[in-house]
Amino acid sequence: MSDRPAPVRDARTLLGMDTEPAWAVAAFYLCALAALAVTSWGELPRRWPVVLALAIVTAATVVLLAAREDPLSRPLTVALALSIPLGSALVLFNLPPDPDPMAMTWHFGGGSVTATFLCVRGRSPAAWIGLCAMVAVSAAWASHAGYGAGRGLEMSVINFGPLLMSTFFAYTLRPAARQIFQLHEESLRQAAADAAATAALEVHREQTAGLDRIVRPMLDRIAGPEPLDERDRAECRLVEAQLRDNLRAPALSVPAIAAAARAARARGVEVVLVDDRGLDDAAPAVRSRLIAQITTELAGALAGSVMVRVLPPNRRLLATVVVDGPDGGIRRVEIGRDGRPQEHKVPPPASEDSVEAASVE
Repeated sequence: MSDRPAPVRDARTLLGMDTEPAWAVAAFYLCALAALAVTSWGELPRRWPVVLALAIVTAATVVLLAAREDPLSRPLTVALALSIPLGSALVLFNLPPDPDPMAMTWHFGGGSVTATFLCVRGRSPAAWIGLCAMVAVSAAWASHAGYGAGRGLEMSVINFGPLLMSTFFAYTLRPAARQIFQLHEESLRQAAADAAATAALEVHREQTAGLDRIVRPMLDRIAGPEPLDERDRAECRLVEAQLRDNLRAPALSVPAIAAAARAARARGVEVVLVDDRGLDDAAPAVRSRLIAQITTELAGALAGSVMVRVLPPNRRLLATVVVDGPDGGIRRVEIGRDGRPQEHKVPPPASEDSVEAASVE
């Protein structure tokens, strides 16, 4: 059994967020953010806050793509929502007195993307809380730096536009995605049911055709005006035995074994075939070796009896063949799970005379 988890059927799958192209786009996006941060950090008093902010944005992006839960779990949702204002605070409170608004405020784009995809992953309230916290941090920084809170709001409120669109997406496309996958899975189940019904009908047709080939000639003979002779009675016994084999040993109802069993019975050999379902999951090569071995044993039997049994599943052996011949005694052929035989000689039972002699001694 495979340990691979079942695929997630939601907006994440519909948008291809679990595919290699999505990871490539995410890598390009992170490289662009890193390029903006690196090209502008020569004027910064400290670099470690920028590096930490980049690490936070990178971790948030990886989690948004890699997490399979949908909606996201609460711990991940809280961590992602907190990452939005935290990254902004690390960058903003490390800016020089006259920052470059294009290069040094890259964190607004990172926080906006995190909030946007939080909506995609089914956590719209957390996305709004995180982005509002980012706007509040921006206003606090602007007020602290002497620009006034309005400057901070002006720099950050533009990010509500993508969030508004992603919220609309979350409340319209996510339900549609679930319905799309439900309909797809329903169509797959219907197709599987139709295929199973078609296969069962085909098997029924093959069985009917086989039964017609076996029984119809004799039924026509019985329905005819001529009386049955001894040859006809023998043929009836052979047909009855073959029909019994088909019911009792379906896995052994193959042309080679059927022909060999019919010929052996015609020679007066008693043939018993039993199938306990151990051959159902066998490989084709193993099945072929077993059929060849049984056919050989039936063809070599000139008198006596041959009993073939396919054992139940999960047994040490796949099948056994017991041959009782008037000259060779009783032989037991054990066929392993690989289809290879191993013959054993069964000692004859002790006679009554020998038992009496042993008791006298």
